[in-house]
Amino acid sequence: MENFPVINLENINGEERKAVLEKIEDACENWGFFELVNHGIPLELLDTVERLTKEHYRKCMEQRFKEAVASKGLEGVQGEIKDMDWESTFFLRHLPHSNISEIPDLSEEYRKAMKDFAQKLEKLAEELLDLLCENLGLEKGYLKKAFYGSKGPNFGTKVANYPPCPKPELVKGLRAHTDAGGIILLLQDDKVSGLQLLKDGQWVDVPPMRHSIVVNLGDQLEVNEIVLNSGYDSKNILVKQVITNGKYKSVEHRVIARTDGTRMSIASFYNPAGDAVIYPAPALLETKTQVIDKVYPKFVFEDYMRLYATLKFQPKEPRFEAMKGVNTV
Repeated sequence: MENFPVINLENINGEERKAVLEKIEDACENWGFFELVNHGIPLELLDTVERLTKEHYRKCMEQRFKEAVASKGLEGVQGEIKDMDWESTFFLRHLPHSNISEIPDLSEEYRKAMKDFAQKLEKLAEELLDLLCENLGLEKGYLKKAFYGSKGPNFGTKVANYPPCPKPELVKGLRAHTDAGGIILLLQDDKVSGLQLLKDGQWVDVPPMRHSIVVNLGDQLEVNEIVLNSGYDSKNILVKQVITNGKYKSVEHRVIARTDGTRMSIASFYNPAGDAVIYPAPALLETKTQVIDKVYPKFVFEDYMRLYATLKFQPKEPRFEAMKGVNTV
């Protein structure tokens, strides 16, 4: 935990920009996760979202969760439970169209706060994508454009609470997985821990930190650092491709159940549009002596999501391999 990357964005536009970008680069390459402070989202808004989320859980969801546990007879289970998660959730969609007005049991204050929060997160996600572009040598806005599709990116929020669990050794709060999409921004409980990532074969705690935003990379930012540019020079037959296949990591993570305290988690996913065309990233290649005749396969993001829905809690590598055989474009 003491080495977990914490990145201060306060001076990102000042003389410390290079150092901050280097920290982001290291985090993307070696962790797949980092924690942001001084990220520009008003602290008062974060406090309001946290307060209203916890109030909503206590008023509208806590009893439902207890009843669901009782109905499944989970309290008497003796063996490990591998097909469910110890969590209470609901989902909000922001882009391309919001459904916040359609979600039942939300107070008007809560709806407004979540709309404001989503707008701030969308802006932060796009700023982060541009920082990744800068580190990768991509033009500003390149990744956002790659995610855009015909209607703009998909952006939504999973609001989760992880209640106290009487037998945390038998069930996970959320089973180990990687995230399918682009970039994920998390406001997590600053008092109750539980989120862990897999690093070098060991589970490492993501430290709770008040007013921070935890960022992690999804599968598409591992396999989808597309071609920066391709140039053709009639004299040298120059083909230059700047690509990052596997340079940035989509990292396996999980939530462990705890006996004490309810952990709040508000994870927002900035993902490619369903019809966005995804290019699996080839190895870095620069040559002046040959024409590249390899045709890199393409697939549509919603095809990947269909596969992900059935394989979410399995290793990501088979998903990547399976998509090599898909050519839907």
